[in-house]
Amino acid sequence: MRIVVAEDLYLLRDGMVRLIEACGHQVVATAATGPETLEALRTWRPDVSVIDVRMPPNQSDEGLRAALAARSEMPGLPVLILSQHVEQLYARELLADGSGGVGYLLKESVFDADQFLDALERVAAGGTAMDPAVIAKLLSTGSPNQSLDRLTEREHSVLALMAEGLSNQAIGHRLFLSEGTISKYTTSLFAKLGLTDDDNSNRRVRAVLAYLNKP
Repeated sequence: MRIVVAEDLYLLRDGMVRLIEACGHQVVATAATGPETLEALRTWRPDVSVIDVRMPPNQSDEGLRAALAARSEMPGLPVLILSQHVEQLYARELLADGSGGVGYLLKESVFDADQFLDALERVAAGGTAMDPAVIAKLLSTGSPNQSLDRLTEREHSVLALMAEGLSNQAIGHRLFLSEGTISKYTTSLFAKLGLTDDDNSNRRVRAVLAYLNKP
């Protein structure tokens, strides 16, 4: 894969570059500021990019803004966002266009090489990859969404794992259920959420977006 790495901390950026290249992928560009990130994305149109939320010049959300701007110009451009803390708004904004190819990990997850690389590959393939810590926080907030309230406890569990970006097969392994059983749960929860689109991948993204839209 051709990858752009955007992170202002040199040691973390260099560590990610070394890890990515050790696994046979190509880092085509690095960036340390928001404007540099947007320029790199426009120039290289990478298979996936890793972008820190907070970057110079203002250390607010320049990385996220660069990613969103690039995706508005190049719909579906795969981006994996890194954040120091769980910010629900970032996850919602990433998924808002419903096109997939997005991920949101806490920076500490980078030190789990398998989790980090798995997230990169899922995002590059057009899927979603949400940090389990993000999902755990969302689960603790409660939900006034009436559609979500209609889901059973098991359907909530399936949707939470779907939000992490897991396939039906992977969800089945996690819950010790068959892939066919998980497929039935996903069909049921899609119906309860009013998601009747025939594009199953798009429905998964829209279901996750509904899940993340909890206040």
